[in-house]
Amino acid sequence: MIPVGDGGQWLAGEWRSLDASPPSLRKNEIHSHRRQRGQHRLLSLFLFSDLKVMDVEEVTEKGKRHKGKHDKPKPWDDETVDHWKVEKFDPSWNEGGLLEVSSFSTLFPQYREKYLQEAWPIVKGALKEHGISCELDLVKGSMTVSTTRKTRDPYIIVKSRDLIKLLSRSVPAPQAIKVLNDEMQCDIIKIGGLVRNKEKVVKRRQRLVGPNSSTLKALEILTGCYILVQGNSVASMGSFKGLKQVRRIVEECMLNKMHPLYNIKVLMMRRDLASNPELANENWDRFLPKFKKKNVKQKKVKSKEKKEYTPFPPPPQPSKIDMQLDSGEYFLSDKKKSAKKWQERQEKQAEKIAENKRKREEAFKPPEEARKQEDDKIKNDKEDIAAITTSLKKKAKELGNRKSADSIDDAEMYIAASKKKSKSNK
Repeated sequence: MIPVGDGGQWLAGEWRSLDASPPSLRKNEIHSHRRQRGQHRLLSLFLFSDLKVMDVEEVTEKGKRHKGKHDKPKPWDDETVDHWKVEKFDPSWNEGGLLEVSSFSTLFPQYREKYLQEAWPIVKGALKEHGISCELDLVKGSMTVSTTRKTRDPYIIVKSRDLIKLLSRSVPAPQAIKVLNDEMQCDIIKIGGLVRNKEKVVKRRQRLVGPNSSTLKALEILTGCYILVQGNSVASMGSFKGLKQVRRIVEECMLNKMHPLYNIKVLMMRRDLASNPELANENWDRFLPKFKKKNVKQKKVKSKEKKEYTPFPPPPQPSKIDMQLDSGEYFLSDKKKSAKKWQERQEKQAEKIAENKRKREEAFKPPEEARKQEDDKIKNDKEDIAAITTSLKKKAKELGNRKSADSIDDAEMYIAASKKKSKSNK
């Protein structure tokens, strides 16, 4: 079967159109055609690459695997090569320069205007070394960088864009100029939109800074990055690895997933493990601490009782005039109304005076609880004494009865018992 691009194919020595064939046959032929086309494409990929040419059967077996499992060997998987390292640009690589002019501009807040005006000569001199022109517009409140004929490095314009972004985010000019180096990267993390409540944003942002900026300094030492928290953003400068750690820590702090102190503990342990050559190539999960989030007790939601459904709308509330009509106050004269109001005010005042007087008198009343406790104690003591006396009397009475019984027995010993007369004497 040879596939042809005119909607048909040559099959069994005759031309057969896909439209004229039966539906079941047409479906099978289309699937087989697609399968063959996929095999040809895979074969061409392997032929024109440096990888080994594989059989069609092996290719189809590989194709059956799930997407996302890239377990094939790659030609760039070399442990000796540092893929994150950026080689220093040599101007001889691009002697002709750039064909088009590229420019970037960014706005800055008004409070940065004075500082930028003072530090602009330093920024201009640093960009001039790389062949980049810069302009500070105080009327529009913007900074613009653009390439020139002297520009050789095509990526330096992106670095210049990062420089003006950092300057607008309150990073000092000497620190921001370091981003022009190939080893230095930057990342601006926006934290204002992560949490809706502004009070929580301020509280968690302060948690990230710490007392006397101690937490921020610890993060800078452990990640090797410069971090500046300003307004609704966090500006960081450093290596790719450090910037990745900083972004994760900042987002976890703002989303209340993990406190920065716990992340600092983990980073310190990772640093110690990395310094140990025996554990350098092992899995560190068993050494790292695992923190559990404590569940904070939340207020119980008050369940509102559903009222019975009525198709009729609620009755209108009576107005002030309606209430006056009901009470008869509406028909009173102004003089009587004022007199009634004065009377009500006097009554309220009298009630208030009486209540205040009662509160003052309560302070002079002796406490009743102490007396009650003493009375209970005396009562209990009296009851105990009465119980003891009754028990002693009872014991004394029993002892007297026992002594009298013993004396009677002793007297009977000395009295001769009368002998009974026998029946025979009778």
